[in-house]
Amino acid sequence: MKKILVHLSIVLYLMLIAVTGVAIAYQTEASLTAAGKIYVSNVTYVPRVFFTDDVGTVTYEVANGDTDQGVVVNHATFSDTNIRLISGSYDSSSNIGPGRQSSAGTIPTIRTYTFSVIADATEGTYYPTFSLSFRDAEGLFYRGMVQVDNTPLVVTILSKPDAFTQGSKKTITVQVANPRKNDVKNVLLEVTGSSFDATPSETFIGSLASGAKTTADIAVTPYQPTTLGLTVNYDNGDNPHKVTMEFPIVFGPDKKQAEPIISNIQVKSTAGIYHITGDVTNAGLENANSVVVTSLLPAVPEDPYKSYVVGVLKPDDFGSFEVTFSTDNGATIPVQLSYKDVDGNVITSRQDVKISSNAVSSQTSDLPLLPIIAGIIIVGAFVGGWFFYLRKKK
Repeated sequence: MKKILVHLSIVLYLMLIAVTGVAIAYQTEASLTAAGKIYVSNVTYVPRVFFTDDVGTVTYEVANGDTDQGVVVNHATFSDTNIRLISGSYDSSSNIGPGRQSSAGTIPTIRTYTFSVIADATEGTYYPTFSLSFRDAEGLFYRGMVQVDNTPLVVTILSKPDAFTQGSKKTITVQVANPRKNDVKNVLLEVTGSSFDATPSETFIGSLASGAKTTADIAVTPYQPTTLGLTVNYDNGDNPHKVTMEFPIVFGPDKKQAEPIISNIQVKSTAGIYHITGDVTNAGLENANSVVVTSLLPAVPEDPYKSYVVGVLKPDDFGSFEVTFSTDNGATIPVQLSYKDVDGNVITSRQDVKISSNAVSSQTSDLPLLPIIAGIIIVGAFVGGWFFYLRKKK
């Protein structure tokens, strides 16, 4: 009886081993099939293109293409000699669920792995390795491309005046362009230097896409020849960078500015009040705005024309003026002409006008009005009396 039981136990044990072996073999085959369907679905570098020595991140999204079988992952890491890993690896086990599980499933069908890296490399293209090991199968190795490019942003002066003059505001237009293969952010244009005022001194541009460009207008009022500095600060990922340029401010004549000129001057005097009349012609290439003519000391402006507003003079246009004043001394009176240029700067010029002795004497030799009238009455009475005498004699 004992022999029968022993034989029966042996048979049952052998049957159990056979069944378990088939199950283990089936599980191993299924795990290998599922592991073979694990793939890297997306890779994201921040920044997308590195400068040398930039620090950034790389994120791998790993998906399970098997619709029935989950896969247990034990280890994930990043390796390269040029794009160097500066964070740790993933050493804990995790499960990547089957692709067809419902949205209510508790096992993610995609796992993300993020590593911090530094670009210890010169310009070029590199292919770091991402590796993933499975519990029941061999590992996954993926090589993705990343670029290192040290091309900076470009700063250009698009427009500038022919020349600057002391205290006169002029506008320059600055262009900032991004020739890189990736976007940059936090772009800030700053004006640096001394002996001038600049408005605005800072211009926040923000993000600048790859291949994009933008412009900024800066009003500059210099007080002496100097150098204006332009600095563009920006971030590539979270790495600060900057590019600078210098713009010389040189004083000289502006070939395009308005140029009002006084001509055809005449001087008259009436009862101690002088009248200066003339024309103002704009010989420049820009409008002369708010043109005003007035007399200066030793002249004392008098009504009706203490100052004369000519108004706007376009290029080659002219207008007449008249100023009235009194003076106790001085054979020469300075006449001031002021106007505003296109930027609103007030520009003044001065011209000395001689009060000629002829003008004065011509005014002092004029006969008073009442004696003239009286003379006319007397002559008329005499002529009338003469005609009356002749008629009576006849």
